[in-house]
Amino acid sequence: MLLHEKVGYAPGMMKVRVIAETDELLVLNKPAGLITHGDGRTVEPSLAQWIAERYPSMAAVGEPWVSPQGESVPVSGLVHRLDRTTSGVLLAAKTDEAFAALRQAFKERRVEKTYRVFVYGHMELGAGRIVSEIARTTEPPKRWYAKPCDETDVRAAITEWRVLERMSDLGTGEPVAYLEARPFTGRTHQIRVHLASIGHPIIADHLYAEGRPALLGFARPALHANAVSLELGGVRRDFTAPLPPDMVHALQAADTVLLT
Repeated sequence: MLLHEKVGYAPGMMKVRVIAETDELLVLNKPAGLITHGDGRTVEPSLAQWIAERYPSMAAVGEPWVSPQGESVPVSGLVHRLDRTTSGVLLAAKTDEAFAALRQAFKERRVEKTYRVFVYGHMELGAGRIVSEIARTTEPPKRWYAKPCDETDVRAAITEWRVLERMSDLGTGEPVAYLEARPFTGRTHQIRVHLASIGHPIIADHLYAEGRPALLGFARPALHANAVSLELGGVRRDFTAPLPPDMVHALQAADTVLLT
């Protein structure tokens, strides 16, 4: 049963919106700039902390994340993560039983995730499918990169994309595209790495589009977790996070420069 929707604030934190809430599940809209949970290195506000303060019974739900330094970091029921700079939908379980069930659903790819993203350039095709391993460099600066592999490889990461709009930046005239991206796996930086690997990195991505101009007014990677779909109690439910202001602004600014 859907209980309510509300807006909450934590001291020193950005606005967090509760999209939906049931007896077992909390669906949140994370703003860009807020980390999902601590990283074991720095002390700063996190979404996990926001949950623990408002839902004390959730503070110990789920398997803690263990940092590379060996520190155990509570996740407050959060079943998956978004990068600090990514906004959008996140799921948190209210009980350990719900946490285990959701983790299994993710593992079996029964949870569908949809993203909205702006990239540099125009794709030749209207849609595509990217299959590659997300590997990590061994030499500093360490970052992730796409390594070709077969789809049957257990390490394969899969992302499908389709073009929603082809446009250009109003100030520079550079071509840009607005996409829908659907990751079928959940690797670190997957969408960012995959799109960069086909020559269309995300606008303003400081890691995978380094040195390129931040078009359309973006001050962070232009990536938003738009929707999550999963089965709850035998019924398929869709949860959507509205586009954040910077994406709304980008679309409005581009309306006058749409390409035919």
